[in-house]
Amino acid sequence: MTQDRATPNPLEVLGQTSMFADLDDAELKLVFSRTQARPFRKDTVILTENDPAAAVYIISRGQVKISSLSDDGREVILGMLGEGDFFGEIAVLDGLQRSANVVGMSEGEVMVLSSGDFLDILVRQPVVSLALLRELAARLRKADEQIKSLSLEDATGKVAAVLLRLAQDIGRIKRGRVEIDALPLQQDMANMAGTSRETISRVLQAFGREGMIERDGPKLIILDFQKFKDQYC
Repeated sequence: MTQDRATPNPLEVLGQTSMFADLDDAELKLVFSRTQARPFRKDTVILTENDPAAAVYIISRGQVKISSLSDDGREVILGMLGEGDFFGEIAVLDGLQRSANVVGMSEGEVMVLSSGDFLDILVRQPVVSLALLRELAARLRKADEQIKSLSLEDATGKVAAVLLRLAQDIGRIKRGRVEIDALPLQQDMANMAGTSRETISRVLQAFGREGMIERDGPKLIILDFQKFKDQYC
């Protein structure tokens, strides 16, 4: 979740990425010089499951979704990432194929860092390796929370858990409110929650009647984020 601010340039985004935040200006510029900009459009497939591990990607603009297909062919959305997030590092670290698909949810751009350059940076910059370990640990904790919410919560709790994930991943906080500028399609949210599109619609309407959220076109606003977390976590 980011603060409400103007979109910075790619170098600034790289410096705010958790993995590279501890580098000084000279070190950061060296990493940036090794990246290549790659634009993407909405619904563009950036990576596909089983692709070779050729690079790590840092999002400088836009949003993507991470998904996989279940045995019966349904899309399962594993997460959504926005500016300053990165993906593709797991396959580079273990040398195996990609484990999920990555698709653009909007127009945007990624900084592409080749696998060789990425591994070289990890060896030469221990602070980057430690930051990466902290990020991976945080993702494991988040995955545990998602599994718990899917297995234990009722429909309302599952939808609330999805909104909290979206708020943390792609939301902007401002004076205690969280704005999610481009709420995913209800079917995408259903795929995240392990429920139906109709359930998503019904629970969102209930949240609106209770004064917990507001809708403004594609934007969703959680009016009091702390209250929402306290009530549904």
